[in-house]
Amino acid sequence: MEYTIRIGGQAGQGLVVIGSCLAKYFSRSGFHVFSHQDYMSRIRGGHNYYQLRIADRPVRSSRDQIDILVAFDWETIEQHRQDLTEKGIIIYDAVACRQEISAHEFLNVPVTAIIDQMQVHKVMANSVIMGAVLGLMGLDLEPFNEIIGDFIHTETEDIINTNIAAAKTGLDYVANKFVGRFSFKKPGHGKKKQMLINGNQAIGLGALVSGCKFFAAYPMTPATGIMNYLAAKAKKHRLVVEQAEDEIAAINMALGASFAGVRAMTATSGGGFALMTEGLSLAGITETPVVIAEVQRPGPATGLPTRTEQSDLSFLLYGGHGEFPRLVFTPGTPEQAFYLTNKAFHLAEKFQIPVLIQSDQYLADSEWTFSDFATEKLFSEDFRLRGEQLKKTETYQRYAYSKSGISPLAIPGESNHLVVVDSDEHDEDGHIIEDAATRKNMVRKRFLQKLPLIREEIASPAFYGEKQPKNLLVCYGSCFGVVKEAMENLSKGHSIAMLHFSEVFPFPLPDKFDFVKLLAEATRIICIENNASSQFARLLRAETGLNCQIKINKYDGRPFTLDTLTGEIHDHLY
Repeated sequence: MEYTIRIGGQAGQGLVVIGSCLAKYFSRSGFHVFSHQDYMSRIRGGHNYYQLRIADRPVRSSRDQIDILVAFDWETIEQHRQDLTEKGIIIYDAVACRQEISAHEFLNVPVTAIIDQMQVHKVMANSVIMGAVLGLMGLDLEPFNEIIGDFIHTETEDIINTNIAAAKTGLDYVANKFVGRFSFKKPGHGKKKQMLINGNQAIGLGALVSGCKFFAAYPMTPATGIMNYLAAKAKKHRLVVEQAEDEIAAINMALGASFAGVRAMTATSGGGFALMTEGLSLAGITETPVVIAEVQRPGPATGLPTRTEQSDLSFLLYGGHGEFPRLVFTPGTPEQAFYLTNKAFHLAEKFQIPVLIQSDQYLADSEWTFSDFATEKLFSEDFRLRGEQLKKTETYQRYAYSKSGISPLAIPGESNHLVVVDSDEHDEDGHIIEDAATRKNMVRKRFLQKLPLIREEIASPAFYGEKQPKNLLVCYGSCFGVVKEAMENLSKGHSIAMLHFSEVFPFPLPDKFDFVKLLAEATRIICIENNASSQFARLLRAETGLNCQIKINKYDGRPFTLDTLTGEIHDHLY
């Protein structure tokens, strides 16, 4: 069983509320869900849509063809009617769309008339529509009744009950008026409730379980969802969330909090990260742990602020002046985002370095279902000198030389030791120097000695498919789900496999899993990226010497869809 529902209209009409409520309905019913949003950079107006794919098996991407189109306006019908499957249906209100269509695929639900008859606020039209969708699919309202309060942000029983009544009216209207007209197979009831979470929420949750106690950011789409999530949880988890005046202040606040002794984080998109690069280098020379989430949107400059792209990879790899170690993680699912955020905090503290988590609008806003996240996989270790341990330390040098390059990191104010940092080049005590010998020793300590140890922490790419494939798909970050499903679709008739990289810098070594040999022996390597210049393919070639013969790129601000990508890959298979 599988259905795709697309809800289209203008910003401000409640598309996300309907889509998110339906997504939670199906996840609570035990179904697997994948959703994504396509929205314009405006508060009201423009054309937006929310797409929801549900199935009785795991789904990880969006499709081109849709089974149900919910149209709030005529523009939605014009833009998306051609994407309907053979038995697809359009739910619309003839009054709202200003015309009635008699074609077989059109289902006129008089939402405006129902709201007028019930004498309720027009915003409850969304509940009528949700009921109509459920009625069309032969479902009941039970899970809807449980979750509607979460979406209308009220505990008032009368308002909740009125929304339930509106949904029931929509459901009954469709069930009675159009009974037997369409041949949708009633979905079977799912077994176990699924957890529903998007990429931004997963990063925020990963920060909470990692002990993050300070978060500063300037709101910038599409990273703002991380700040919103953490702000909602701040009181319960004793977390300070600060909306800074700009990204320069945000990263410097995070560095100050980290220096003071707590785990700290910031988040932004490409334009904001451009402002953060001096602070990034400050973290590098002062060896101050910090986690930075960079959620991409198409650039340059303001670009397409609400769309998606993977065009900032090179920027994160090389942004900042001078040479210092950093880590770059590129999760492909909310589950990976959760675990990699935890690993980011762990390694930032262990090696006293900045760690970057790179996501994008597609992953940030996409909702996925999971059974749970296994907490036994989480890292939990404090690497700082604190309390009695610090007081018992006879001498303290912030930048003391060591074989590992890692120096003791104390908390200011907890002992008689002087706890100091300096953004100029410094000696072991943290005082400014200019002599060549100390400079050389410090570069070796914080960069060259740490780097091999950091590389050992990097996980190998994930491998799926045939063990010795002729065709090898390569991707990183948010392309994971759609590439994996495309590979599975094509595996029936082709020798094919895929590599997905979620920890890209420093580049993984082949000692744990010899993916370099796998690449070298493949007849054809196909690299799939959401950018124009194949940034990951360049990194792969620089690190391994291997060239991707085929490059599939998408850079129109939209993500890959399963049907189109499967066809593109098929055209290149050996």
